[in-house]
Amino acid sequence: MKAVKATLLYDGLGNVLKDVYIVFDRNIVDVTKVKPKEAEVIAEGVVTPAFIDGHSHIGMERYGEPYQEGEANEQMDSVLPLVDALYSIYMDDKAFKHSIEFGVLYSSVLPGSGNIIGGKAVFIRNYGRDIEDAFIQYAGVKAAFGYNPRSTKEWKGTRPSTRMGAIGILLSWLIKTRNTIALLEKGKKEPEEVEPTVEALIPVLKGEVPLRVHVHKEDDIAALLMIKRKFGLKITIEHAGDVHSRETFEKIKREGVPIVYGPFDSLPYKVELKHEDWKNAKYLLEVRPLFGLMSDHPVTLQANLYLQLRHFIRLGMSKAEAIKIITHNNAKILGVDDRLGSIEKGKWASLVVWNGDPFSLENYPTHVFAEGELIHEAEW
Repeated sequence: MKAVKATLLYDGLGNVLKDVYIVFDRNIVDVTKVKPKEAEVIAEGVVTPAFIDGHSHIGMERYGEPYQEGEANEQMDSVLPLVDALYSIYMDDKAFKHSIEFGVLYSSVLPGSGNIIGGKAVFIRNYGRDIEDAFIQYAGVKAAFGYNPRSTKEWKGTRPSTRMGAIGILLSWLIKTRNTIALLEKGKKEPEEVEPTVEALIPVLKGEVPLRVHVHKEDDIAALLMIKRKFGLKITIEHAGDVHSRETFEKIKREGVPIVYGPFDSLPYKVELKHEDWKNAKYLLEVRPLFGLMSDHPVTLQANLYLQLRHFIRLGMSKAEAIKIITHNNAKILGVDDRLGSIEKGKWASLVVWNGDPFSLENYPTHVFAEGELIHEAEW
């Protein structure tokens, strides 16, 4: 077994411990004040759990490649629940290496927002050798409200020109799927008679798979919540960048809907983001729904995910709570908190050792461990 001495440990749950040893093999065996006799101490410093990116397109939009080769959006139709983000990821994207060097070891990778339903999201290891090795589990089905799906009228298939048109197309598929479920339950339709698109949407209608919805503006969020109630959907709100009132975050919290917020530090390049401002996060902190954070890579670089936390700290959040956003919170929203997101006995030994406070610009990870293996050691 191996051990790391944490002069300061941010455990991912909002706690800070001093001078403890983390003992591990593939999983964490113990967190103790007593220096272990049965394990070699191979690193020392400030320790955090591995960071988790709640929403990205890493490996689909790739480092050093022309934009024409990007694969985040499939243009063959507007409703594509069978499209799978995993099959457009290249693990040799150099961005993965950069992310690992700054402690981001896990990514939720989703199709883009040009379609009403863009396809399956996946949760992967950034250190995977190939997509089979990288794959951990599916992470919902991507959908999009607002400007983006109505901005792609030149793409193939049935396309909306308005937000009401986009929702109309979505509703037609939700109703069709709901009716199919009813026919199957009554024995009036055989499973083999169900068309593949509807079959892929059945788990969404049953609330077994979350619909992860790109949405920015307050009225589009209101529309989404109305549809969620009508069909009993399990959803996450992705972005919420234009929300500029406490009331909308309160409504989201009452509905029990988690938010993957952000990204900070990107250009608000469209009218849909005219109220975008880092200071909007003060309402998020006042209300405190369950929320995580995204890079939306390559919109902002995934390697810089932890730098976005400075905004929350400026607004009064503690450093330990800020670390929790991109560790435990993202893990909980993505359904992997049984394995990742905190330094606890039994969790995967995926952790980052820093040469000082991660929130000081001169500091950086010296050692990065993934499932107990040292995968990065700083050369300088």
